[in-house]
Amino acid sequence: MPEVQYIPGTCNIGKGEVRKRQIVALVGLFFSVTTLLAFSTVETTTAVRLGIFFPLMVASVGFVQSRSKFCLAYGFAGTFNVGKMGDIKRVASKEDRAADRKTALVILGKSFLLAALATAVVLVLPF
Repeated sequence: MPEVQYIPGTCNIGKGEVRKRQIVALVGLFFSVTTLLAFSTVETTTAVRLGIFFPLMVASVGFVQSRSKFCLAYGFAGTFNVGKMGDIKRVASKEDRAADRKTALVILGKSFLLAALATAVVLVLPF
C-alpha cells in the first residue's frame, strides 16, 4: 500500500491522524445528539439552544479534517504528520506554510458553516 505523502495545502496528515479526526467527529456527534435529546425533554430558550453549536463545531471540524486529510492546527502551526503517530515535522518552505494556512482557514470556514447550518436547523425544530 502506498505511503501517504505531505502535499502543501492539500494533505498534511496520514492514516493514523485521519483516524483521530474521525473519532473526534464521532465524539462531537455523540454530544450533539445527546444535547438535542436533552432539548426535546426539557423546555429550553433560544439562547440555550444556541449552545448546541459547540458540539456541532467539534463534530464538523473532525469530519471536515478527516475528509480533507488535513489538520487545521498543523496547518496554522506549520507542521505535518504523514508518518507514524507523534512523528510531527516542520514545513520547511515559506510558500508551503502559506498554502497550509490558507487551507486551514478554508477548513475552519467550512466547519463553522456546517455547524452554523446544523444549529439553525435545531433552532427551528419544534420542541
